[in-house]
Amino acid sequence: MLNKIFLDYKNEEIQKSHIEASFLRCQKYDIDENMIFSKKIIEGEELSNRLKVNEELIVTAEPFINQLYNFVKGSNFFIILTDEEGCILSLTGDNEIVAKAKSFKMIPGAFMNEENIGTNAMGTALAEEMPVQISGKEHFIKAYHTWTCSGAPIRNPEGRIIGSLDLTGESGNVHSHTLGMVVAAVRAIEMILSLKKNNEVLRANNLFIQSLFNSIQEGIILCGLDGEILSSNNQACKMFGYNKEECDTFNINDLITGWDKLKEDALKAKDFHNEDIMINARTNKLYFNVSAYPVVENNVTFGILLMFEDIKRVRKMANNIFGQKAIYTFDKIVGASPKFIELIEFSKKIADSKSTVLITGESGCGKELFAQAIQNHSSRKNEAFVVINCGAIPRNLIEAELFGYVEGAFTGARRGGQIGKFEVADGGTIFLDEIGEMPLEMQTKLLRVIEEGTVIRVGGLNEISVNVRIIAATNKDLREEVKKGNFRQDLFYRLNVIPIKLPPLRER
Repeated sequence: MLNKIFLDYKNEEIQKSHIEASFLRCQKYDIDENMIFSKKIIEGEELSNRLKVNEELIVTAEPFINQLYNFVKGSNFFIILTDEEGCILSLTGDNEIVAKAKSFKMIPGAFMNEENIGTNAMGTALAEEMPVQISGKEHFIKAYHTWTCSGAPIRNPEGRIIGSLDLTGESGNVHSHTLGMVVAAVRAIEMILSLKKNNEVLRANNLFIQSLFNSIQEGIILCGLDGEILSSNNQACKMFGYNKEECDTFNINDLITGWDKLKEDALKAKDFHNEDIMINARTNKLYFNVSAYPVVENNVTFGILLMFEDIKRVRKMANNIFGQKAIYTFDKIVGASPKFIELIEFSKKIADSKSTVLITGESGCGKELFAQAIQNHSSRKNEAFVVINCGAIPRNLIEAELFGYVEGAFTGARRGGQIGKFEVADGGTIFLDEIGEMPLEMQTKLLRVIEEGTVIRVGGLNEISVNVRIIAATNKDLREEVKKGNFRQDLFYRLNVIPIKLPPLRER
């Protein structure tokens, strides 16, 4: 439809019919052929508001108006831009003809539509919704008979007319291609308006995607096959301790230990989900849970999308699912003797202490129940409560069970390694039942965990910080075990910071 309109302006018969139709409208509007000024001219705040409303059109058209003027500069032409009602928004041209136009009050704010000034290129182009050229006596009013005006309507990306562009000069200076120049300028203006609209849509979509991207709790990094980081969300940078600018300048090899193996597995479509890997964060080397997904377009893989989760968050979710929680509270523990009630009150007071607790007593007196009640009375009540029976785990597996292991630590080790119970309990409590059965070599390593607050996975080198409260329990007399050489004295004192001796059931 639009292409047909732009071709029709070259057809003289069509042009003539439009001029005849315009003259009929002028008679209907009761236009006086001897008039000089437009019937409607606005100024002041009303004009300022109109210019503001049409700011995008004015700014977009300005470079093309200047370019068009450069073609005709010095030939006594002027160029007018109007809005969709024919109100003049800007006027540019040679001084002599501009002065003549202004003497007719063709100024910003003057309405050049047919209803206010009769047949002219601007008004008729808007009325007929097509480019027109009006020359000499084809103008309805006599004041314009010495001019030839070439005008074309301007449409927005939706096809609605939003203004017009006009090139006017003395009739003897106008060439038959003058209107073609105006049409070309209008097409260029419309193209830029369309590009701007598309860019606005793209910007809005991009803003939406970025907002969505950055609202995800997981860290996300998209990298090329060469390791170049193509994009990252704010959460990933925050996790690793870097700002966005720093993060996007890294190669993924700078961040991930064992990137080549991860990439190989992801490209071979091997299962690479929820694996724990080491990240070179700003402050330390830290473990994160990662999943990797190849990014494929037209059967060509051009990158890998990595999704990172804080291991503590993953563990907390796992604990919620698998129920590693303390269940019992002090009000569920039965006992009425004054000594027992005093012991419960004491346990409540020390529940929030960071110090280790050693619960002793005969088998079956409720040591784990007391440990759970202490957990549930503390600020850690919503965190993990992990139970380890030190006497039930084979000696050769207890270290891996407590501290975890890295990939390849021993034959049969799980790919990607395995977290230990201390890491699972991070933020909560670990209950070491039957602590008296722990092997001496493991006692040394447990002592280090208590002193340093870190664990090292079997086969690994990196220390992993853990915030765990330790509650130990035994039915043995650890002082006697120390004398016998079965239990380390220094570990005993580290565990026995807050001793709780439970009375047997028969004394309650």
